[in-house]
Amino acid sequence: MNRLAAVIALAGLMVPGAFAQPAGASKANIVLVIHGGAGTILKSNMPAELEREYRAKLVESLRAGHAVLARGGSSLDAVEAAIHVMEDSPLFNAGKGAVFTHDGRNELDASIMDGSTRNAGAVAGVGIIRHPISAARAVMEKSKHVMLTGRGAELFATRMGLEIVDPSWFWTERRWKQLQREIESERSPAAAALHDSEREPVPPKLGTVGAVALDARGHLAAGTSTGGTTNKRWGRVGDSPIIGAGTFADDATCAVSSTGEGEYFIRWVAAYDVAALMEYGGLSVEAAANRVVHDKLKKAGGSGGVIALDAKGNFAMPFNTEGMYRGWIGPDGTPHVALYGED
Repeated sequence: MNRLAAVIALAGLMVPGAFAQPAGASKANIVLVIHGGAGTILKSNMPAELEREYRAKLVESLRAGHAVLARGGSSLDAVEAAIHVMEDSPLFNAGKGAVFTHDGRNELDASIMDGSTRNAGAVAGVGIIRHPISAARAVMEKSKHVMLTGRGAELFATRMGLEIVDPSWFWTERRWKQLQREIESERSPAAAALHDSEREPVPPKLGTVGAVALDARGHLAAGTSTGGTTNKRWGRVGDSPIIGAGTFADDATCAVSSTGEGEYFIRWVAAYDVAALMEYGGLSVEAAANRVVHDKLKKAGGSGGVIALDAKGNFAMPFNTEGMYRGWIGPDGTPHVALYGED
């Protein structure tokens, strides 16, 4: 019996909860901000067609989340909807586009946090859950835990009625070739250098997706999902499923989702640090996010960026790399997307 069959055989069935629209909701200040990873994103090495694909998918993600907010849905629902779009796209290192481990598997991580309650949920090292962000939310809402890992998380998700897929669903040729190049580079750096022209426009280690949202009730939420790093070993887990490092939300300060070199974001507790600078230092969300990304992380040698949103609808999207896939949408429903540092 394979891994997928074993998990399903052990699991029961539950009907997912239905969406309930709150009464009297207003869309006066709804905001959604997303990211799809940071890195060496340069217009000079981005094929025109690929750029159009990235921009179109970011717009699709923004519209999916905004549709939730516009009908009075919660910030949690909007974050989940926006991330679903990116998890289903092979363009991003999350879900369908996840990179491969050294052993040739896809190990997915995700987390989500509710700013109104500071409840949070996360999963790590899963390989059969189509939407890890939904599994993270199920952990938050339907268990007494914050983080579940590996086969236990997969069993839990199956029992919660989440969509389970065969591990092959995550396989993509471009990510498989990426792994082969990384392995080749380890064996023979000189030979690997001959294939530099085939490399991805964005280094795989910095690929992650995330969203932060403010709903009509004034509540914030944040979520992050990733496939980790290409060629990772030994069950490595980065910052994405770690509350306070990759994801944080509190209505009193802000909602944050991170993307970058996870080990630095973990050690510097990057997502929470943005909120702490606001709460204890009196900084604006923009000043706090810039301090973390351009001062603390950069001085430490950590590459990446964050998206951060406060309860008044102010947001920031700083990054210390050449670019970051990012976008935002407000009450007027007009999506805005950017890729490069000069956008």
